[in-house]
Amino acid sequence: MTDTKSLSHVREAIDDIDQQLQALIDRRAKLAQEVGIAKRGSSDNATFYRADREAEVLRRVVARNDGPLSDDEMVRLFREIMSACLAQQAPLKIGFLGPSGTFTQSAALKHFGHSIRDLPFASIDDVFREVESGSADFGVVPIENSTEGTVNNTLDMFLVSPLKVCGEIELRIEQHLMGSEADSLDTAQRICAHQQSLAQCRVWLREHFPDLEQIAVSSNAEGARRARDEVGTIAIGGQSAADVYGLNVLVRNIEDRADNTTRFLVLGKQFLPASGDDKTTLMVSADNTHGAGTLYQLLLPLSDNGINMTRIESRPSRRGVWDYVFFIDIDGHPEETTVALAIDALSKTASLCKVIGAFPRAVL
Repeated sequence: MTDTKSLSHVREAIDDIDQQLQALIDRRAKLAQEVGIAKRGSSDNATFYRADREAEVLRRVVARNDGPLSDDEMVRLFREIMSACLAQQAPLKIGFLGPSGTFTQSAALKHFGHSIRDLPFASIDDVFREVESGSADFGVVPIENSTEGTVNNTLDMFLVSPLKVCGEIELRIEQHLMGSEADSLDTAQRICAHQQSLAQCRVWLREHFPDLEQIAVSSNAEGARRARDEVGTIAIGGQSAADVYGLNVLVRNIEDRADNTTRFLVLGKQFLPASGDDKTTLMVSADNTHGAGTLYQLLLPLSDNGINMTRIESRPSRRGVWDYVFFIDIDGHPEETTVALAIDALSKTASLCKVIGAFPRAVL
């Protein structure tokens, strides 16, 4: 009897907290409406969505969190509240590398929340074009995987596109083996998946299914569709692909590395203000003399100004044979004095120096 009364008391306390939470969320939504009204009346073409502001809010969420919910769960809850509040003004249109059920869609939902209009496109080129045309407010595309490296097509698009990098998303990639029936493993003749997923699982596949034909397809979602529609086909993909195409997960987490992570970029038209913990992406090139120490001289302004370079990739510049452009990520934002000085010095020594993004570092 005492236990029953105690449980009843706890439930009453939860109900009371729920009521307070709902009232506070309603109040927050009304304040968000006021922000939207203020922005519509401004003359600086401010957009409703502010990635720098959201990053600041989420960092404070992490700093305040004492459990028992994890930082990931707490951030996810606040992200959805912000997404719902923003959608009162107008749901954001987010283009992503589709179709539905891909990891890129999962990354878009992680970053923007579920109160958006998500738009799947067939290729990375299409995502760029649709954001450029205004059909999508922002785009999400993969840039690198911790196991398999850089997605070159994304880098190459920045050679011809005016779009900016407005954010980054890091997504833990869990690869599952899936099929249309519970006994699909017994009847499997082939495995369909995107080439990246096949590569991320190559050791596991070689050990467990060395004789099955591996077929690289345009996306894991396409592989899941084939597994649904074709007898003898199983697929590799995430839980979302299994959910979208109604497949059974046959074996979970077959990726070769437990820390398998993919980084995605958010594409937009505007540069973002500093958020307090940012990255900047540069596109630079030296002249084509290729003398000794060319790359060293090119990067010297970063070292001289104490700037930490976190990543560098080279791609053919398309200006001539063996001529390259370097994509460089650095810590900091061009609004910071040291970063501005480094970029200014770099622009004087490089034949090309272009800031293609300044954005908040991924919170989680």
